[in-house]
Amino acid sequence: MGTYLLRRILLMVPTLIGITFLVFMLVALAPGGIGAGLSQSAGAMQSQTAVAQTKARLEDRYGLDDAPPVQYARWLGRISPIKFGARDLAGPGGVLIRSPKPIKDPPMWQWFTDSPLGSLATPLVAAERYESMVGANLSEDDRQERFREAERRYADARAAYIGEVATFKETLGEYARGVGMPNAVDKNGQAKPRLLSKHTPDKSSAAFVKLAAQWPRVQAAYQAAQVTRTDMLAAFKSDPYPKAGLPVIPGVMSLTKPDFGVTFTGSQPVIELIAKRLPVTLLINLVAFPIIYLIAIPGGMIAATKRGSILDVGLGALFIAMWSFPVVLAGVLAIGFLASKEYLGAFPVSGLHDNAADSMHFLPQRTDGVLERGWVLDTVWHICLPVLCLVYGGFAILSKQCRAAMLDNFSADYVRTAKAKGVATRDVVFRHVFRNSLLPLITMFVTIFPAMLAGSVVIEKIFTVPGMGSLMLEAIANRDRELLLANTLMIAAVNLLALLLADIMYALADPRVTYD
Repeated sequence: MGTYLLRRILLMVPTLIGITFLVFMLVALAPGGIGAGLSQSAGAMQSQTAVAQTKARLEDRYGLDDAPPVQYARWLGRISPIKFGARDLAGPGGVLIRSPKPIKDPPMWQWFTDSPLGSLATPLVAAERYESMVGANLSEDDRQERFREAERRYADARAAYIGEVATFKETLGEYARGVGMPNAVDKNGQAKPRLLSKHTPDKSSAAFVKLAAQWPRVQAAYQAAQVTRTDMLAAFKSDPYPKAGLPVIPGVMSLTKPDFGVTFTGSQPVIELIAKRLPVTLLINLVAFPIIYLIAIPGGMIAATKRGSILDVGLGALFIAMWSFPVVLAGVLAIGFLASKEYLGAFPVSGLHDNAADSMHFLPQRTDGVLERGWVLDTVWHICLPVLCLVYGGFAILSKQCRAAMLDNFSADYVRTAKAKGVATRDVVFRHVFRNSLLPLITMFVTIFPAMLAGSVVIEKIFTVPGMGSLMLEAIANRDRELLLANTLMIAAVNLLALLLADIMYALADPRVTYD
């Protein structure tokens, strides 16, 4: 058993890599690529140049201009607990701070100068600034303040440089079309520098004159970005914050918690966003699924023991009818009749809490003769309709599966033998038939956990519940790579662990199942 479990656990690693790689490539190779939702929303409100600058900033921030396999390898390195190279810094709130990445040279700089840095090529030595910073014997607060200032100036300078490069690429696209190289221009009108790298420039063209006029601004922005990056690198090396993780081989390898990055929208840490939404989905599902099992399994057992009776036919017809009723229609009707003030008005329309929930007591309490329902009861009141819509369709499958499994075992030889020996009907049903009918129920049970993490998308959307389902919809709409991959990894890992749990439960429920 131990060898089997170890082998299964080790096989989970390549399986998770394969699942996340497929999802990553589907998003990356889809029309518009990663972050397409943001580019489209930006395009509706900004000029073409501003859209190009927004797209360039996204590419720079998330490395979207690299090949998709390179991007995936970079993401895999971030979430891996084993890190190579210099250790990151553990910033405020546990956010990992990395050394500033190199700035790419401006496109086609060889057409205008011998060096894109010009006269700044020599003094850009981070070690000198680092030595001056360390030699000043600054306190930790002063080092953090200097790092924040260097980070702010670097972000501004880098954003300015990216904007200049985006404008420069548009003019470069005009030049490429003018010299008869339309294949060197992408669909956004920007040039592909790789295809122009071996081209000898036509300096007599009007587009090249325009390029030459823009180049000083691009070079100045590039120089400013490099200078501020050098300052930030020096501030980073002064260790303004504690180093993250545990060193295994100093300077070579360390162990650090996985870093799932930040979202495209709002720049919130992904793990914090999931931590806010996951308890909401778990709350609803942890209430709903026990209700399903407490009704469906006894219903299936009764139907099996009363096979062919009015009770058997009635329960089966009722559960099938409920299963056939669309969840969307049920949610709309629940809001229209049960929550609307024009009809019953017994439940809230949306959300999980009342607007005054923050000022409520935790438990119901009577104050000045008025009963206050309290935070707990208010939450229960708000989740009644979502739970109702979540449970009613789950009775049919589970009860029918329980009924079919028990009927198969009722006709087995060991059941007839037990009845012939005078074993009580109750013992036959519970100790013999039901126990041997558990295997298909276990298979269905372990699928609950991934469903709980994924959330009930339709129900959460109808009742405006801020859970994992609505979070996944937002991530898909924006093609938010960081959020999608984190959710995919989490759901896939729970799926694999649930399947492993099912194998263990099979062995516990049926002595004939062994993994030796």
